[in-house]
Formats: sequence, C-alpha cells, structure tokens
Amino acid sequence: MKKKTKLAISALLITGLLAGCGNSGGGNSSAEGNSSGTKSEKVTLTFWRNSGNDTENAAYDKLVASFNESHPDIKVEMSPIPYADYDTKLRTSIASGNPPDIMAIDAPNMASYAQAGALQPLTEYFKKDGNLEDIPESTIKTYTYKNEIYMAPLTESSIALFYNKKMFEAKGIPLPSKNPDEPITWDQVLEAAQKLNDPGKGVYGIDPAQGFGNAGGTAYFKYPIIWQFGGDIMSPDGTTSKGYLDKPETKKALQFFSDLYNKSKVSSLEYPPDPFPNNQLAMTIDGSWSLGNYADKFPNFKLGVDYDIAPLPKETQQAVANGSWALAVSAKSKNPEAAWQFVNYVTGAEGSKTYCSMTKDIPARYSVAKQFPELNEYPKNIFVVQNQKYGRPRPITPIFPQMSEAVNKMIEEVTISGRNVDAAVADAITKIDKAYADLPQK
Repeated sequence: MKKKTKLAISALLITGLLAGCGNSGGGNSSAEGNSSGTKSEKVTLTFWRNSGNDTENAAYDKLVASFNESHPDIKVEMSPIPYADYDTKLRTSIASGNPPDIMAIDAPNMASYAQAGALQPLTEYFKKDGNLEDIPESTIKTYTYKNEIYMAPLTESSIALFYNKKMFEAKGIPLPSKNPDEPITWDQVLEAAQKLNDPGKGVYGIDPAQGFGNAGGTAYFKYPIIWQFGGDIMSPDGTTSKGYLDKPETKKALQFFSDLYNKSKVSSLEYPPDPFPNNQLAMTIDGSWSLGNYADKFPNFKLGVDYDIAPLPKETQQAVANGSWALAVSAKSKNPEAAWQFVNYVTGAEGSKTYCSMTKDIPARYSVAKQFPELNEYPKNIFVVQNQKYGRPRPITPIFPQMSEAVNKMIEEVTISGRNVDAAVADAITKIDKAYADLPQK
C-alpha cells in the first residue's frame, strides 16, 4: 500500500452493481486483418490502471511499449485513469458488461470483485508459468480468495519504526536493533516514549499509527498492532469477526493503544505539521516511501545522524500488513490467455525489475529484490525482510470497506471517546457480521 491508497466505495455497492451484469459483452478485445488481405488474428487488449506519479506512468509506458514490440500478435492499449475517478469508472464498466481486459485493483478490494464473478481465476496460469515459488506465500494469500489466485502482484511497501537518534542518545536510551528479525517490544517502546515525552516543550514520545485518518489507513497501520499482540480481525474465510475481534489478545492490543494517548499520554491526537523531521516527535511508525520524502524536503534531517530506522515493534510476534495494487484479468475477456501473457510479462521477474528500477518500489518477487543492492542493505532491507517474512494480508473479505469502517470506528471510540473496549468490540462485530449477512449471493 502506498500512502495515496484510499478506501474503495462499499463492497455491497460493488457487488450490487456487478450482480446486474449480463453475460453479453466480454472485454474490449478485437481482431485485425493484415495488409496482404489474409486473415491474421491480432488480439487487442484494453488495460486500465489508476494514474500514478510521473515515474510510475513512465515505467508502465515502457513496459507496454516493450510488450507490444515483443508480441506482434497482441496489442495492449493502456488507459491511465485519474485516481479519484478510477474506482467508479471501473465498477461502472463491469456493471455495464464492458470491462477492460486487464485492470489494476488494490489488494483489499480484490475479494469483492472476485465474489461478484468479475475476475478471471489465475491459479492455473500461475502454476503453468507464473513462477509462484518466487513470491512470498503470504503475498500470494493476499491475492487469493476461496482457494483461487485472482491477481498478480508487482510491488510491495512496508512500514517500520522511525526514531530520533539524537533524542535517544541524549537520554541514554539503548538504540533499537537494525536487524529486521530483532524488533524491540511495545513495552520497550512505551518505556522509551515515557522518557522522551515532553509535551511542555512540544515533544511527544510516539505516533504509533500515523494518527487517525480514513479506514484504509487504519487497516494498514493499526491492524499490525493487533496482530503483534496475538489478536485478529476476522476469520480466515472472511465471513465473521466473532471469535477474532473479541479475542483477549485483540482487546489487550486495543487497550494498550488507547493507553498511549489517555494513560501514559505519550501520544497526541493532534500534531503540528511534520513533527518527526522537526524534532517534535521522538518515534513514529512510517512507511518506506518517507525515506525519499525526508531526503528531499528535510535535507538537514539526516538518516544515521538525526534519525534511524528499526523493524516494527512486536509484543508476542512480528507482523506487518502486505498487499498493494496488482493486476487482474476480467472474467469477460475474450482473450484471457493473451491477457495473462501481458500480466505475467509485467509482474514477472524482468518486468518487475524494469518497473522497480525506475520507481524504486519494493519488488514482490524474491529474485528481483535480490538484484537491487540497496534493498539488501540498511535501511531498505528492513522493509523488504519484514514484508517477505512477517507480512500478513489484511482481511480477505468481500465486505472489506464495511469491516474496515467498523474497526476504524471501534478504535476511535476506544481511544478518542474513552469507550469501554468490550462494548466497542461487540458493536463492531455486530456491524461486520450484519454486513456479511446482507451481502448479495451469486
């Protein structure tokens, strides 16, 4: 997930729209004749994706052009769509029975599209030539619904503990290990935060999860804390939160998180702009994308001098959320084999290397990550190893938006409003289970 990722509109709306799809239509594929007058099938595939930054757009332009040149029997026509319009336009095209052959979808929204029958299963394609063993098992699980793989991953991102090195040294606090397999515990984080916290001088101990924003941000930054305490959000099949969200370990994590703000007061509900690089925040949980941001915008706040990075804290176990935008093939495509060729070309080892060499993203594949020296050295190795060894899917469920909203509200009620954990959890479970019960069945 990149920081720009937002929560898609309700899965019920998605599923409702998709349930109205007829069986006519089927991908925007076509055949062309050649100049000699003989019939030569040339497949044209439409590919929709959310428009990214200039570097991402250039990387996709290069991959599409390279694929078209090396596959004279296939022509891919790519349509970058503005981010704000992408979800609505994609849902509408699917509901009208005229979707693109290939589409980019954010990982948490995969199950809603798969449940509605909008995606082509890719399991057999992957087994044939997708080099599955080159992708972490936890990553593949992120794109699997009801035992079928529906999307092919290209990149990953991750989060870690950023800490102010000079503040730690001034207080004589031992620096956290840089070893991705040796995180400090949340109890150690709290102990350090209490020593570093000085609200009178405008300095807070830690922002544990990038504050309070939309539910999508909650899922990426706050679910790992629940997992790290041994808790959970939903059942593995994504049908209920009963027995998972109400686990004692989940409630312990919620109480610990709330206490950071309300009991020990080492966290604040509001921070000034850019508190970490401005030395107003001793620790923060932040993403791999912030390394470039700090280097560009705060050149005097230097890695290794002013701040350093450590793996995400743990309590009973290590855990980090995985999953990003990935490529899917429409169930209505008239040419799924050709569509898979393109998807496999882009997300395979060579395509991934091309893309990540330009964007500096973390590749989803082991073999590609090994080819970039900087990804195997501090600090980026922390993000890579965490993702590969301790990554976990956010709940794979067709009601992800409703589930995420309910959990987001639960955390806000417990932390901001001081609501009893048991009551807040019970309400969240009721909302989540009702949303699944109301899900239109295929």
